[in-house]
Amino acid sequence: MAKVIGGIGSSHVPTIGLAYDKGKQSDPAWKPLFDGYKPIAQWLIDKKIDALVFFYNDHCSTFFFDFYPTFALGIGESFPIADEGAGPRNLPDIRGDVKLQAHIANILLNDEFDLTIFQNKALDHGCASPLPLMWSHTPNWPGVVVPIAINVLQYPLPTGLRCYKLGQAVKKAIESYPEDINVAIVGTGGLSHQIHGERTGFNNTEWDHEFLELLEHDPLTLTKLTHKDYIERGGAESVEQIMWLAMRGALGEHIERKHLNYYLATTTAMTAVLYEVI
Repeated sequence: MAKVIGGIGSSHVPTIGLAYDKGKQSDPAWKPLFDGYKPIAQWLIDKKIDALVFFYNDHCSTFFFDFYPTFALGIGESFPIADEGAGPRNLPDIRGDVKLQAHIANILLNDEFDLTIFQNKALDHGCASPLPLMWSHTPNWPGVVVPIAINVLQYPLPTGLRCYKLGQAVKKAIESYPEDINVAIVGTGGLSHQIHGERTGFNNTEWDHEFLELLEHDPLTLTKLTHKDYIERGGAESVEQIMWLAMRGALGEHIERKHLNYYLATTTAMTAVLYEVI
């Protein structure tokens, strides 16, 4: 049977992808960020992870405000990398597994999560920014991705509790999959940041670390916060933290933090954290 081995929380700042593509891994301004992903990349190798379930949000690359689903799951053998205005990235299409994706979709629907299903759609920096820092892509990605997009852009948004329950349903789906594969869950976005309006450039480091502490030890407290709570504490875009709750819900009660890198260099703390199920 399939197993959930652990989870990863990661920022998905688009400039990470730009710096990666320009070979800035040893640049003094970027090295602390890229070095922070090396333990995660090694862990994925050591644990022989076959599949990553990615909770992310689409930034109007595939969906737009005239049709923006609450939860959308991608099914396909591959997904192209979105061209977000800087030209196509030199990355192979992200690999998928239709059998696994369809199984998860079926379980989620039977658990009363009304999903949008998409095929042949591009994945933007919500997935593609952190992915090459965790998985080598030469000559191809070593495993497959199950992309699950969550609406954190257009109100009404799903609640943090609903996202946490989505993660729990994904865990159930994975553990009922009959093949012996190892799965890690990724939640992207956040942490505190705001990129528009009067609070442009806002960060709250104290709240970021409080959130990480609660995420590990008391996630249900985080599920009680409203969207307004997240925005007041962390800025408008910090509502993306509900996607980390989806990841946490898929890990179960007992986890151990194996690694944390927190690097505040630009508009948001570029954070990478690794949890292992125990």
